[in-house]
Amino acid sequence: MSATEEEPISFLRPTTVPRILRVAASPKTVEFDLSRSALIVVDMQNDFLHPEGWFPAKGIDAGPLLGAVPVVERLTTLLRGLRVPIIWLNWGIRPDCANIPYGVMERGTSYGSKPPGYGDTSANGRGRILVNGDWGSQTIDDLTVGDDDLTIYKHRLSGFWDSELDSVLRKKGITTLLFAGVNIDRCVFSTLQDASFLGYDCIMVEDACATSSPDFVVQAVKYLMHMLYGVCTTYVNLLNGTGGENKRQVKQH
Repeated sequence: MSATEEEPISFLRPTTVPRILRVAASPKTVEFDLSRSALIVVDMQNDFLHPEGWFPAKGIDAGPLLGAVPVVERLTTLLRGLRVPIIWLNWGIRPDCANIPYGVMERGTSYGSKPPGYGDTSANGRGRILVNGDWGSQTIDDLTVGDDDLTIYKHRLSGFWDSELDSVLRKKGITTLLFAGVNIDRCVFSTLQDASFLGYDCIMVEDACATSSPDFVVQAVKYLMHMLYGVCTTYVNLLNGTGGENKRQVKQH
């Protein structure tokens, strides 16, 4: 470049070296690029899982949901060590609920039969229910949120609806999403479906997901995963695929 030539405007973007991981899954073994993958952890937050949270206060047994907590902790540790971005996707609504439709508001109180609901003061005095920045929107203390992890807030079952999630993922060059969290048949599956519609490849880490719904609902979700939306795997399969505690170098192309 000559001394008088101006610096160009650069439309170049960072490139990554593929890091291909192959893991056992259903309905078939899957391989994907760790360099273009992210883990989405859905709704592992106080208002759903803490004994003093909104769900337990409404009489919903959080016990089945808590079973996923240790697996999620191991999964995030494993993938963080593999330099896979971790995104915590939590409910975090406006205090005035201005963008929550009336129907959603009504379902939040079981159509008035079980108040309080979205944005109301919680019965335990820990702030407002699911409001962004209040206690109920925060990830539970039993899970480690890393310094480089991202937290994105949503106000629908799907984390892609009217949120920044898609923009964040596309800037990072992500094409494959792994899913964990609660409830597997509600916010996890809704977000996964929208991810599939948007062109992402989807992997459900089934033992890192949980629900308070009956088992036949979980089986229906897995059936639809196999038929339409991607694959299901487990934490152990991912661990085995990496050679156990990251001791084997991930296959590079």
